[in-house]
Amino acid sequence: MNDSTMTIWLDDDACPRRIRDIVVKAAERLELPVKSVAHQARRALPSRQVEMILVSEGMDAADDYIAEHVKAGDLVITNDVPLADRIVSQQAFAINPKGKVFDTSSIKEHLAMRNLSQDLRDAGDITGGPRPLSDTDIRLFSSSFDRLLTRLYNRTKR
Repeated sequence: MNDSTMTIWLDDDACPRRIRDIVVKAAERLELPVKSVAHQARRALPSRQVEMILVSEGMDAADDYIAEHVKAGDLVITNDVPLADRIVSQQAFAINPKGKVFDTSSIKEHLAMRNLSQDLRDAGDITGGPRPLSDTDIRLFSSSFDRLLTRLYNRTKR
């Protein structure tokens, strides 16, 4: 593996198992490294492509680790919009478990919506969290992830 090899990063504290499985399968097929970062121990992913990284306790410890180690051209799977903003600003790419791709043209809008939702939750106008992933969400992620990964992978092979 050389320095130009793209790395797939999993923000793994809240990443659904089905999403992890899709990512690992693709990484094995393309022989790409996956770095799974969490501040809580998770069941190891059964793949030689995966490096499990356990960071110190702290609300944003995994996010900070990813943001400090990601390089341009890498791909991060995260549901955390502020982390996605940090990733995109470093010329890397981010996608959430529902298949939404965060890029320079969309991240500021996503960040503004996230902040508005947070303000509404803080004011008590919104209660509860996001709905669980549906089979449709999984299919959307799989499709978006495959398209984005193929584009990025082909770019590194030129």
